[in-house]
Parts: sequence; structure tokens; C-alpha cells
Amino acid sequence: MGIEKDTVEVAPGVRQIPDTPVFISPVDYLINWARTGSLWPITFGLACCAIEMMATGASHHDLDRFGIIFRASPRQADVLIVAGTVTKKMAPIVRRVYDQMPEPRYVIAMGSCACTGGVFRTYSVVQGCDEFLPVDIYIPGCPPRPEALMYGLRRLQEKIRREVGRWGSWR
Repeated sequence: MGIEKDTVEVAPGVRQIPDTPVFISPVDYLINWARTGSLWPITFGLACCAIEMMATGASHHDLDRFGIIFRASPRQADVLIVAGTVTKKMAPIVRRVYDQMPEPRYVIAMGSCACTGGVFRTYSVVQGCDEFLPVDIYIPGCPPRPEALMYGLRRLQEKIRREVGRWGSWR
């Protein structure tokens, strides 16, 4: 344990042995750093919030600079953005898409309808997608602006950065 006293912190979680090109870092930190820079959400829009999600992915807001690239296949995605009203008929399909995603996977509920059912207090609308999915980030609004979705994605990146051991197959 004497080597840690002789190191210098060059970045959060990364230490360097002075006068050498040797860096020391926990494996969790390195893997989470790589995962935060490569979020791949699946394009799954259900209602009017999907238009704002598409606007966020367009050139004006440019999610590519954060390493966020929309995918069309659940087997290539690690983030499910539920954008819009989820009906009870559509809920099993959304769940099937979630189940097809590889681990680790995350869910963002975008818009008032996805978070709480919105103004639709009817028998056919699910009152929040957290009834059938484990939601990580809630983005309120009707519909939320592209900046709000970008803020939610940045919060998800912070959450991933703090995780310990979730990336391994040993869990």
C-alpha cells in the first residue's frame, strides 16, 4: 500500500506514479468512463414527446458530441427512452423491447404521460411506466424541451459514472 502514498491524482479516480508513464485507477472507474461516453438509446416514440426526442437527436442539438447515438435495434441499445403516452395495450410491447436489451440497461421516462399518465386518467392509459419498468431518470414536461432530455441524459451519465460492479457478468 506504499505505492498509493507516492502517487499524484491527475483526474478524479486516476493517479499517476511521479516521473513515470504509469497510471493507477480502479477498473470500475475506467469501464464507467467508457460507458458514459457511449450511450446508445433506442428510438421508441409513442406520442408527441417523440417529436422532441427526434429534435434532440437532430443537428441543432447534436447528441453525437456526447457520444449518444440513437439505435433502431434493442439488441444494440442500452437506454430505453419511453417518450409519450403508454397505453395498457402497448405496455407489454415496451416491456418486450426492454427485455431484449443487453445488460446493463437503463430507462428514461420522458414527458408527463410516461412519468405519471399525464392528463389521461382513463382505464386504457398506464399511470406511469414505472408500473412495468424500472425507471432510472424522470423528465417531466408536456412535452419536455430537447434541453430537458439532454439534461436527463447527462444525469444518467453521472449515475453510470458512480456505479460499482454493475458491468461484470459475476452479478
